[in-house]
Amino acid sequence: MQRISRRRLTGALGAALCSASLPARAQQQPKVWRIGFLAARSRSTPAKPDIWYDAFVQGLRELGYAEGKNLIIEWRFADGQYERFPVLAAELMRLKPDVLVTHTTLSTFALQRETKTIPIVVTGINDAINQGFSTSLARPSGNVTGLINFSSELIQKRLEQLTILIPKLSKVAMLQNPGGVSNALSLKSLTVATDRLGIKLVPVDARTAEEIERGFAQMARERIRAVIVANDAFFLGQGKLIAELAVKHRIASISPYSESVKEGVLMSYGQDTVEAYRHLAVYVVKILKGAKVSDLPIEQPTKIQLAINLKTAKALGLKFPEQLLLRADEVIE
Repeated sequence: MQRISRRRLTGALGAALCSASLPARAQQQPKVWRIGFLAARSRSTPAKPDIWYDAFVQGLRELGYAEGKNLIIEWRFADGQYERFPVLAAELMRLKPDVLVTHTTLSTFALQRETKTIPIVVTGINDAINQGFSTSLARPSGNVTGLINFSSELIQKRLEQLTILIPKLSKVAMLQNPGGVSNALSLKSLTVATDRLGIKLVPVDARTAEEIERGFAQMARERIRAVIVANDAFFLGQGKLIAELAVKHRIASISPYSESVKEGVLMSYGQDTVEAYRHLAVYVVKILKGAKVSDLPIEQPTKIQLAINLKTAKALGLKFPEQLLLRADEVIE
């Protein structure tokens, strides 16, 4: 009988044990999921944070999904240039993401042109059914689910807040981004309201900071006393500029975004957008855990908030009536 040395036996047993343990070790490694995020604005940085994007990342972290642990987020930023969406969407598809996330109608169109199968989680779209993303809110029929924002309905309510503040308002501007497809719906809705009230509506187009400045100069020349900022991702990053120009030209401003009121815009009326982005993470995690898009209803905003800035009102020589102060969810002094 051939004798086997203890050293050879130990080595053989060690190799066998290592070989047997490899599958177990492999099973212990967590799956790393890949999310593709098509972003309308610019990258969030410590110097210039984007509170919406940061809320989404924080929402994922709270649910146990974090970059460097079990998640990779592939960001593609359009930097406000919406014409870049198709190219950026194609780039994301080449990375084979498990789920896609975005937040404007145009970016959703761009992603859906690339895939009809990979789940797309959205916010910031106005009408999921009439814009063709689904035939039902309760049971999405395609690969798109998430949150809608009702921007065309809420814009009439923003006009209402302005007429309470300025009872004799006769002319109002709508600051809109001509690159966004939802503006047409909002403009149509606002036109119905201004016609009913006998208020002249002046659409003002702006897709760059320079065009915003020229737009406010136009409003001043036309003696416009109030401006309604359209629901468009580009304008969130321009809140401080809009606020400064509105005060400079003594124009009352109302925005969809409470974040802009903190930067000096007079008022805002709209959904809690930070919370909406945090809620996107809930959709994404459900999909990563196996949920189908058809089982995830497209949700509508449940709470609409009014924020007002008293400091800006004082600079404009305006005084908020009691009924607006009592309605306000947030008052900045």
